[in-house]
Amino acid sequence: MNTTTSTPSGIHPLAVVDEGASIGEDTRIWHFSHVYDGAVIGAHCILGQNVMVARGVVIGDHCKIQNNVSLYEGVVLEDYVFCGPSMVFTNVTTPRCLHPRNTPADYRPTRVKRGASIGANATIVCGVTLHECAFVAAGAVVTRDVPAYAMVAGVPARIIGHMCERGERLVFDPSGRAVTSYGQVYRRQASGAVAKEAL
Repeated sequence: MNTTTSTPSGIHPLAVVDEGASIGEDTRIWHFSHVYDGAVIGAHCILGQNVMVARGVVIGDHCKIQNNVSLYEGVVLEDYVFCGPSMVFTNVTTPRCLHPRNTPADYRPTRVKRGASIGANATIVCGVTLHECAFVAAGAVVTRDVPAYAMVAGVPARIIGHMCERGERLVFDPSGRAVTSYGQVYRRQASGAVAKEAL
């Protein structure tokens, strides 16, 4: 086992971490998980039981990946991403057993940006980006990009509202301004995009 972690005890003895994987400081990996060579996992992450991280996957710092999640080649998680139990990433749009698509050109990348959350049993179809602090409801099927701070639900997933970075639902006044309980201001722009104002 060749890792960069300073806390080997954070890797459960029943987890498999291949030589050549990079594991950041204070990251914990629970039993029956498998991290392939070439995978990069940042610091202070938690990987629950039965998590698979394929080669080429990049996971940022402070991510929480719950039980039974597989991250396939082409998936990139930025910092502070939450992946709920048994949510699903894909990486090929038209898989076939008889005519396998196994070249790098066949894989479509998926990026989950800083602070985004994905609920239990949601499916993220490859090739999309979940922008900063996006929120995907449990069981949703995401087939297109999700804007920053948007909440999506359903099959296929549709925007049902917006949420601040701390998890409060945003309520906009007629001018497109929303203020959280802790005083942070968000604005809905003419395009429909939502942005956080500098304090």
